Amino acid sequence: MTSGFDISVVILNWNTERLLRRCIASIKSSTKTGVDYEIIVVDNASEDGSRAMVTSEFPDVKLVTNKKNIGFGAGNNRGAALARGRYILFLNSDTEMHEDCLLKMMRYADEHLEVGIIGPKLLNTDGSLQYSCRHYPNLATGFFRNTPLGRLFPANRHNSDYLMSSWDHATNRNVDWVSGAALMIRRETANEVGMFDEDYFMYCEDVDLCRRVNMARRSMAPEENWKVTYVPSASITHFIGRSSDKVPTRMTYEFHRSQYLFYRKHYLHSTPIVLRPLIPVGIIMRALGQLIRYRVKHILTRLRQRQHAQGNHSETRE
Repeated sequence: MTSGFDISVVILNWNTERLLRRCIASIKSSTKTGVDYEIIVVDNASEDGSRAMVTSEFPDVKLVTNKKNIGFGAGNNRGAALARGRYILFLNSDTEMHEDCLLKMMRYADEHLEVGIIGPKLLNTDGSLQYSCRHYPNLATGFFRNTPLGRLFPANRHNSDYLMSSWDHATNRNVDWVSGAALMIRRETANEVGMFDEDYFMYCEDVDLCRRVNMARRSMAPEENWKVTYVPSASITHFIGRSSDKVPTRMTYEFHRSQYLFYRKHYLHSTPIVLRPLIPVGIIMRALGQLIRYRVKHILTRLRQRQHAQGNHSETRE
């Protein structure tokens, strides 16, 4: 498709009407001059009025509606297929863009032709850093990341290495991968490497895409690979998990399913044969442990709510 913009911003939405409104408004308010951009919202069958809101409040935004939730990768790919920008920024609906974010990413990409993917700095709502660029996961990551073993040894070097937490994240740096919550890809890179792998419904598709980009040779400079770069001068606030938190059981399943798909695609042949049967077992056990924790947390929350309601009822009677 002929490029007509500098950047196409593709926002995938699922039942986040309020956050989506703030996200679109933040793009417009933070981008004054210097960037010609378009916004494409892909709605994965929301039921909360998101589509009507976009149509009525942002008539210049292109809206793509899916009849069902087709997942993160497939949904974003639908938006990318309509994009006309030199760069495509995949942006979560639960984000708010800071001043000149688009301009800073575009300028860096224009000045560094070897960079295929750029990730901005992501911040929590209190302004603290989110670890949005990381090393590739490995077996040690699986043992220590969000597991009882990791909670027993919170300062273990495996978590620190995976999150790159010993680095201050204050400078530009080539990295293994950046979060799909805000990931900008160069059109030439996408044409050569492809977009998101739609085998992943949710999770790991950003790691997979960055790995493929990092491993791919540039057609215009075949002696070097494309780079994935973290650019902290561009910043975005990210309200983590506002869609996925609505369906924790389904997302736990999809997260661990994606972990296995990523392992099978990228690590299977380098894993010793004797260890290969243990990987899916470990992933299943990790998923079951997380589901049990969710269930226990849910039960305790319901009990506290019931006790609180009973206490209020007793006070009312008195």
